Amino acid sequence: MPAKNKDELLAVSQKEFGKLEKLTGSIDPPSALIKDDEDTSIKDIVAHRAHWIDLFLGWYRDGLAGKPVHFPAEGYKWNELKRYNADLRAQQADIDWDEALAMLRKNHGRLLRLLQRCSNEELYGGPMKGANNNWTPGRWAEAAGPSHFRSAAKYIRSRLKVMT
Repeated sequence: MPAKNKDELLAVSQKEFGKLEKLTGSIDPPSALIKDDEDTSIKDIVAHRAHWIDLFLGWYRDGLAGKPVHFPAEGYKWNELKRYNADLRAQQADIDWDEALAMLRKNHGRLLRLLQRCSNEELYGGPMKGANNNWTPGRWAEAAGPSHFRSAAKYIRSRLKVMT
């Protein structure tokens, strides 16, 4: 069930990040780099989640500034996410495990600071500017943060089971 207000969003963001951080804290760098059958590693998933927080923050900033908002990113459409994610993995190929974790922590902190600065009305009072849909900034923030943390944790748990 999605958060309905700022307090719920902050709580779920911290809760899901805490779970993911605890899970990733037990993974050694060589294990984080092992690729699955789809050429994706735990490191790739963590770096991907960090990147999507950055995307959301950019969407929000650009929308408020009245600039064009490119969803999901300039040159891509939502039905091209598979290609976008493959291109992102290629761009992030040289990132190591420690860098991926640092990116995730940094962007999570940036997300929390934005959520703390915004009022409940700013987060849930109406559609996000520039999004061209009915999702509020709070709903977009939840998709980029806690929802992605949950899916990352699920992926990581399944990968760790296969590795042991």
